[in-house]
Amino acid sequence: MPDRSSFYGSIPALITPFRNGIVDERAFQHLVERQVAEGSHALVPCGTTGESATLTLDEHMRVVELCVEAANGRVPVIAGAGSNNTAHAIELARRSKRAGADAVLVVAPYYNKPSQEGLVAHFRAIADAADIPIFVYNVPGRTVVDIAVETMGRLAQLPTVIGCKDASADLSRVTRHRAVCGERFIQLSGEDPSAIGFNAQGGKGCISVTANVAPKLCAQMQEATLRGDLETARKIDDKLAPLHKAMFCEPSPAPVKYACSLLDLCSDEVRLPLLACSETAKSQVRAAMTHAGLI
Repeated sequence: MPDRSSFYGSIPALITPFRNGIVDERAFQHLVERQVAEGSHALVPCGTTGESATLTLDEHMRVVELCVEAANGRVPVIAGAGSNNTAHAIELARRSKRAGADAVLVVAPYYNKPSQEGLVAHFRAIADAADIPIFVYNVPGRTVVDIAVETMGRLAQLPTVIGCKDASADLSRVTRHRAVCGERFIQLSGEDPSAIGFNAQGGKGCISVTANVAPKLCAQMQEATLRGDLETARKIDDKLAPLHKAMFCEPSPAPVKYACSLLDLCSDEVRLPLLACSETAKSQVRAAMTHAGLI
């Protein structure tokens, strides 16, 4: 099992580039190389931003394999392995381990609306069946189920559950999670706009959408917070704040893919039921990138 200290800092939730309806493997590996070169501390393929909900199983695992290959051990890979079907989540976690991922990110089961006991049973089943470190992903706005603080404390007792990604936007949870999960439990933010505050409360990093577009700035900001230099972190975040907002001006990841297309990294193609950015959204993204000094 990788050392827990390996998981920290700026961790982009990678987009999955498409071209003519299929995964653009060359563009994806180029994205990974850029992230490593510009200082990202770990990588998340096949998360929400990677449009995992529209990937076939073969595509999903291929993207994880491509990420592991391109990262080549230089930074940890935390593969998305969530599903509202426990058996499918187990398969994703097992196959991610075989592909060489260092950990998996497992979202709370969506649509089914399980009870807190059901959530514990879901994550316990995955932990029992797949010998790989697990980050529990709580994003109530997408899953319509909230992992209670007390439930997170129970999950933290499972030997392979080493941390969480919290996208509840409730900064008070960092302190409350620390109380029930312990100091070794790795808390990662899932919200770029509050990433500084999250770390100030005791978090260790951010699984970031913005880092797809501005990896160096996001990495520098995270490093500043983790060494306690909040003044530097705030100055960097002032540049990024409009970009954080623009990344969600329309359903994600359409805005971030458009931003990456402006940097000639990939096309802006998304899969239905998502649509590419409107002209209004494109203007907002361009303005935010200009503010950040990216174009």
